[in-house]
Amino acid sequence: MSTPAQHQTIAIKPITVPAEGREFELQVKVTAPVQGADLPVIVFSHGNAWSMDGYEPLVDRWAAAGFVVVQPTHLDSRRYGIGFDDPRSGTIWQVRISDLHGVLDHLGHVMEQAGVTDRVDRSRVALVGHSWGAQTVGALLGARVVDDAGHPGEDFSRAGVKAGVLIAATGTGDSLTPFAVEHLPFMRPDYSTMSTPALIIAGEKDQSQMSTRGPDWFLDAYHLSPAPKRLMTVPNGEHTLGGIAGEAVAETTDPDPARVVLVADAVSAYLSDALGVRADAWSTFRAAAEAEQGAVLRHKD
Repeated sequence: MSTPAQHQTIAIKPITVPAEGREFELQVKVTAPVQGADLPVIVFSHGNAWSMDGYEPLVDRWAAAGFVVVQPTHLDSRRYGIGFDDPRSGTIWQVRISDLHGVLDHLGHVMEQAGVTDRVDRSRVALVGHSWGAQTVGALLGARVVDDAGHPGEDFSRAGVKAGVLIAATGTGDSLTPFAVEHLPFMRPDYSTMSTPALIIAGEKDQSQMSTRGPDWFLDAYHLSPAPKRLMTVPNGEHTLGGIAGEAVAETTDPDPARVVLVADAVSAYLSDALGVRADAWSTFRAAAEAEQGAVLRHKD
């Protein structure tokens, strides 16, 4: 696999983002290369219960590859103690979407607080999310949530976002388990309107406890959304894809540092191409990933 330039990185936290009607302050962490100019931006949405302090194996590698990464802490973070049985949990999926809009609305403020204003290209912004974060990002790319009657809900899409990456994204809601139906009714995405260019990353052996379907559930975001889209299926990958949330964290069921590197570099390569940073980034990555890692990559244009 190709390795991104190993730039030194810096991380600044917490930075408070103005947000109305939020029970806790919206705070973010910014990770950036020490050097470089005209840097593209990734806004990353974490999976359930995590925070801006997670996913360092991904974030550090993206920053080393030349991206400025902004990580908000959503209300479902463990640090806030809002469980599925809490009355507030029913609206967290909407607050998550508002969080991403808020970060984008105040991106200039965030960059200023991080001291990187003059080094960032704010015309090159992408969104990346894992698990619940992937569904959150999907909403800003154009996906909508289907209600109990089968009607698509509000359009939360965001103009100006050039591309996105959905890692282990929720599939359609027709196969939810009873627990998911009761506690996670928003897990009914409609991808037919998700028109923003995106890469979907799924684990070959990712079996969700929220769906009665198999790993193919995580391919819906690719198969059911309009082009242009890219898909990478990670060999033997489970939900945390080798440990993307952190080294040796308890929820990692398939620890493999090489798998984490594969996921990180797929995102860097795809966004370098999609954001116009390096036109050959994806084709170069694809050749190496297929030959060296056995990854399955597809596309529709």
